[in-house]
Amino acid sequence: MGNLIKKKRKKKIALIYGVTGQDGSYLVEFLLKKNYIVHGVKRRSSSANTDRIDHIYDSINFKNKNFFIHYGDITDSSSVFNIINNTKPNEIYNLAAQSHVRVSFEIPEYTANTTALGTLRILEALKSLNLFKTKYYQASSSEMFGKQKSNIPQNESTKFYPMSVYGVSKVFAHNTTILYREAYGIFACNGILFNHESPRRGPNFVTKKIVQGLVRIKLKKQKVLTLGNLYAIRDWGHAIDYVESMWKIMQYKKPDDWVIATNYEISVKKFINLCAKKLKINLIWKNNAEKEVGIDKDLKKTIIKIDKKYFRPGEVDYLKGDFSKARKQLKWKPKYNINSLIDEMIKSELNFHEK
Repeated sequence: MGNLIKKKRKKKIALIYGVTGQDGSYLVEFLLKKNYIVHGVKRRSSSANTDRIDHIYDSINFKNKNFFIHYGDITDSSSVFNIINNTKPNEIYNLAAQSHVRVSFEIPEYTANTTALGTLRILEALKSLNLFKTKYYQASSSEMFGKQKSNIPQNESTKFYPMSVYGVSKVFAHNTTILYREAYGIFACNGILFNHESPRRGPNFVTKKIVQGLVRIKLKKQKVLTLGNLYAIRDWGHAIDYVESMWKIMQYKKPDDWVIATNYEISVKKFINLCAKKLKINLIWKNNAEKEVGIDKDLKKTIIKIDKKYFRPGEVDYLKGDFSKARKQLKWKPKYNINSLIDEMIKSELNFHEK
């Protein structure tokens, strides 16, 4: 028994904030395969919100004895302090945030409290507990680049120009991470992640909303898909690839900041066209601006409409990432492309409706 405990102590311990989200669920799987002991933090709510990790975690049957869940909240300093103190992790991955950009305009204070100050609370806890050997990963965002007219693609040297409370909050968190690295010697890193999707993406994010909506329309379970700006251009990757980059960032010889992207960009409209083609929906477009509609040519029915309520007060038109530094230093590059990503999302959605 003593030897067993000794062996377990040799395992790295990871603490994940935002464990119930898309990235958190994939990161748990990745770290467990790497033989980590993983602790995740989730908020207490009246309804279960663990569907992305239920295949790993079960408080009754203990599906995985190396995975533990703690109730906590990144807006609560005492909670942050106590969980870090009790788990004494080797690595902390901060994926927690109010992460929906358009929603950040509606709940700006809460967005700043979680996305900006949450980072400060974790780093201050590490400093106060003298856990200077604990490595820290901050999930930074391409939304920090915001409004870019000529700086395309964006890399680690591109100036930030955030156009949302979410983007502003991420800049605060990003710079706070650098501050605690340089002022206190904490191994604190930023992964500047461009948009990344998967079948586990939340339904209020545009890629999932498009795939889910078009699949339902194909199956005659939904009549119309309503969207916002069709001409926003994004660099979309797969969350599985990006989670691997998080771990590689933490294993690098020194703390630093890296852009994680695919260096390939398409518009929301092109994303829709790709999905429609794969679902054999003969989609054509008519009209312009807010009156633009997508029509199923075979059925002669409007299946896509535009609603100005889905537009942001501050639009970000063009984001494309240059991940040359990550490719060279981390030996990282994406395995998925836009087509394989969409294929997987469509397959998952169709499987859901076949159950």
